[in-house]
Amino acid sequence: MKIEKITCAVDCGIAVNPDIVDAQIQSGVGYGIGHIMRDQITLSSGKVDQFNFPDYEPLRIGDIGAIDVHIIPSAEAPSGIGEPGTPPAGPALANAVAALAGTMVSTLPMTENGVTFS
Repeated sequence: MKIEKITCAVDCGIAVNPDIVDAQIQSGVGYGIGHIMRDQITLSSGKVDQFNFPDYEPLRIGDIGAIDVHIIPSAEAPSGIGEPGTPPAGPALANAVAALAGTMVSTLPMTENGVTFS
């Protein structure tokens, strides 16, 4: 499977710096998608097995296509942005995979459970 495009919307009140809002949403989505796709932290005898990037591969720029962020116009006070793109990224990807493959993957990461991404 290939993730060609991600579209999301955010309502954060008045976007004081829209470029920062866009960057925060894109990075949050990427972080969430990376974990759902293939990242995992495992423990052996109470110690983390992954040492560095050869053992824990983060999302690469070629793993997903464009991330379109739509900032909802608002007259509400600015509220900060944080990482609201991270939590919904996993369920959104799981629903997309289920719609395409016809089966819901409920154990993560997906690549450890038969889903391959190109």
